[in-house]
Amino acid sequence: AEGLNLCTSGSATSCEECLHIHPKCAWCSKEDFGSTKSITSRCDFLQNLVANGCAGAIESPSSSISVVQNVPLSSKGSGQTHLDVTQITPQKVALNLRPGDRTSFRVQVRQVEDYPVDLYYLMDLSLSMNDDLDNIRNLGTKLAEEMRKLTSNFRLGFGSFVDKNISPFSYTAPRYQNNPCIGYKLFPSCVPSFGFRHLLSLTDKVDRFNEEVQKQKVSRNRDAPEGGFDAILQAAVCKEKIGWRKEASHLLVFTTDDVPHIALDGKLGGLVQPHDGQCHLNEANEYSASSQLDYPSLALLGEKLAENNIHLIFAVTKGHYMLYKNFTTLIPGTTVEILHKDSKNIIELIVKAYNSIRSKVELTVWDSPEDIGLTFTATCQDGLSYPGLRKCGDLKIGDTVSFEVAVEARSCPAEDTSHTFTIKPAGFRDTLEVAVTYSCLCGCTGRAAPASGKCSGNGTYACGLCQCEPGYLGARCECEEGASGDLHHALCREADGKPLCSGRGECSCNQCLCYESEFGNIYGPFCECDDFSCARYKGVLCSGHGECHCGECKCHAGYIGDNCNCSTETDSCVSSDGQMCSGRGACVCGKCQCTEPGAFGETCEKCPTCPGVCSTKRDCIECKLFNSGRLADNQTCQKHCKDEIITTVDVLETDDPNAILCAYPVNNCVMKFTYLELPSGKSNLTVLKEPACSSAPSAVTIVLAVIGSVVLIGIILLALWKLLVTIHDRREFDRFQSERSRARYEMASNPLYRKPISTHNVEFTFNKLNKSYNGTVD
Repeated sequence: AEGLNLCTSGSATSCEECLHIHPKCAWCSKEDFGSTKSITSRCDFLQNLVANGCAGAIESPSSSISVVQNVPLSSKGSGQTHLDVTQITPQKVALNLRPGDRTSFRVQVRQVEDYPVDLYYLMDLSLSMNDDLDNIRNLGTKLAEEMRKLTSNFRLGFGSFVDKNISPFSYTAPRYQNNPCIGYKLFPSCVPSFGFRHLLSLTDKVDRFNEEVQKQKVSRNRDAPEGGFDAILQAAVCKEKIGWRKEASHLLVFTTDDVPHIALDGKLGGLVQPHDGQCHLNEANEYSASSQLDYPSLALLGEKLAENNIHLIFAVTKGHYMLYKNFTTLIPGTTVEILHKDSKNIIELIVKAYNSIRSKVELTVWDSPEDIGLTFTATCQDGLSYPGLRKCGDLKIGDTVSFEVAVEARSCPAEDTSHTFTIKPAGFRDTLEVAVTYSCLCGCTGRAAPASGKCSGNGTYACGLCQCEPGYLGARCECEEGASGDLHHALCREADGKPLCSGRGECSCNQCLCYESEFGNIYGPFCECDDFSCARYKGVLCSGHGECHCGECKCHAGYIGDNCNCSTETDSCVSSDGQMCSGRGACVCGKCQCTEPGAFGETCEKCPTCPGVCSTKRDCIECKLFNSGRLADNQTCQKHCKDEIITTVDVLETDDPNAILCAYPVNNCVMKFTYLELPSGKSNLTVLKEPACSSAPSAVTIVLAVIGSVVLIGIILLALWKLLVTIHDRREFDRFQSERSRARYEMASNPLYRKPISTHNVEFTFNKLNKSYNGTVD
C-alpha cells in the first residue's frame, strides 16, 4: 500500500486490536511469519500480507448482509386479505458488521391502490364553533361519497373536546356547573365543559355519524386556548375503543378555531404530573384523567401518533395557520390546512390533505443503536438519486420509490451483543426489521491453545503469537523476567551505535522492557515508539479522532491528516437540495470551501450574484406565503427555507444597492421581490403583496389616441407658423418706423406738395362817394 500505512503501526499486539484499527487491516496467524532479524508486522493490508507469504492464514472479516424476508409489493389494498397487503420490501434483513466497514441494501416502498381508510373526526365544541357544528350535521354522508372515490373501504368516527373542567381553564363556580353560558347574552344556554368525549367508534355506517353530530351541543370555557392535545392523544392511544384497524390508513382530522394548551400549561391549574401517554377513557368514553394530568408535550404526541401509524390533519382557521404549520415540523407525519370560519370547506380540505399524504413517502428510523451510522439515498420518480434524503414527494397512487440504506458500525460493543432497529415509512403499518451482529473477533482466537509447547509451556498460543504467563518473556515465552545476557544485547539495539532499547528501556532476554511514563505508553521492539509524541490540534492529541502510534496519528475511520483533524464525511456538505456544497464548492475536511465567486454559507447556499438564485428564492416565497410551488410540502419548505425572512409590502423599494431585484411571471402579471443576504447568514426577502399587472389597451383607444395626436401636432404646427408670421410682421413694421424717423424733410417742405387753396393780391384805386380807397380785392 502506498502512502501512510494505518495497519503497520506496531501497536496491534493481537488480532482483535488489528481489526479495530481500520476495516482494510488484516492479521496473519501463520506461525513462522517474518523472522527474528527483521520486524514484519502481522497487522497489515491484505495485499501486503499475501506478498509477504501469509496466504491461507489471514484473518480479515468483512461486513455482510442477508435478506431474511422479502415478500413482493402489493398492487391493490382492498380485498379479503387486508393483512397480506405489502407496501415495503424487504421486510427483514440481517447484517453482520465489521467496525468501519460500510455495507448497504435497497428498500422499495409503494403506496398501493384502494387502501382501506379509517378517519376519526375530532371537533372543538367550544362556543365559537357553534356555526361550524350546524354545517357538519350531514358531513358523514357527503364525506363518505367523496372518500369512496379514493377507496372502497372507508370508515368514519367522531369525538369532541373543549378543555379541562378546572379553574382557570373553565368556569367552575357552582352557578356555572350545569350551564357555563349563564349571563352570556349572545348564547345563554350550553352544556357543561369537558376534556374529551369519544362519541362514535369507527364504522362504515355513516348515518350514525350524522346522528351523533346532530345530538351535539357546544360548551364554553374561560380562556382562549383549547384542550385539543389531550383529545388527540386519547384518540391515538385508545386503539380498541376508537376502533383503528391494523390494515388501514389512519387519519385523525383535528378541527379548531383557536390555539391549544401545551405541556406545563396545566401548572396554572395545579396539575404538576406529566402526561403518561396512556389511555384514560372511562366507561362513558370520557377522558377521566383530565383533572389529574398535565397537557401532553409535542414530543409525546409525535411519539404516540407515529407508534399507531396515524396521520394528523390540522384543520384550523387562517389566523392560526402559521402556528399549526410550525407544529407540523415538530410532529412528524402531520399536515395543516386552512378551515373556513363556518367549516363549509371541510370535505374539500380532508380530500386535499389525504391526497397530499398519499403523494409522499418518508422513511423513519426507530430504536437505532448509538454505535450504528445510517445514510440514506432516495431514488424518486424522476430516476435521480438524492444523497442524504429519505423522502420522495409528488407521487401518484401505485408509484414505487426506492432508498439505498448504508449501514456502518462505528465501534465494537461487548462480546455477543446484537441490536435490532426498525425502518418504517411515516404513517405506514409496514416495517423493515434490521438485525445487527458484530464481527469483532478473529476466528483464530477460538482455536487458542493454553500452555502450548510452541510457547515453551509458559503461555497461550493464539493467532500466530504467544501470550506469555506472568513472569515470562520472549517470542516463545522462553525467558523469565530479570534474566539478561550481554551476548544478546545487540538484539536490543535498533541499529549499530544506537542506545540499548532507544534509551527508554532495559534489555532482558533478548527483548526490550520499556520504562513506564507518566505521559503514556512506550512500546516497540526497541522501545522506539510511544503513544504521546504525535501532532496535536487545539491541544488535543490527534484531534481526538485517532490514536498516536510511534510518532504518527493513526486516524479513526472517517478522518485523515497529520493530526486527524480532517473529516472525510460529506453529509455536512450536502445542501438542502441534495447537492454537494450547492454545486458551488468542494467539501474539504467536512466543510464546504466555496469556489463560486460570491458564494458563502455552510453549504455555499448563499450566493446573491449566482445565476438561478432568484428561482431558489421564488420557491421559498411560493411555499411560505402561498403554500404552492414545488416546495409546498411543510417539511420540505421548512427545511429548504429555514433561513429566509419574508416580509410583504405594498410598494417595493429598490434603493438599496446591496439588494437584488428579482421578478417572475404570475398569470399574465409580474411578481417582484428583492432579497438581501444578512450577516447572520439569513436572507431578507421583501415581496409585493400582489403581482403587478397591466392590461392591454383597446383598439378604439389606440385609434383615438392616434387621431388626437395628429390633431394636436397640427394645432401645434399652426400655432408655431402663426407665431413666426407675427414675429416677422413686427420686425418689418419696426424697420419701417425706423426708416421713417431717419427721413431729412417733413411733409410741409415737400416740393411736390401744394395746398388746395391759392391766394392772389391785386392793387387798385377807386372813388366811391367822393372817397378814395386803396386796398385789395379778394
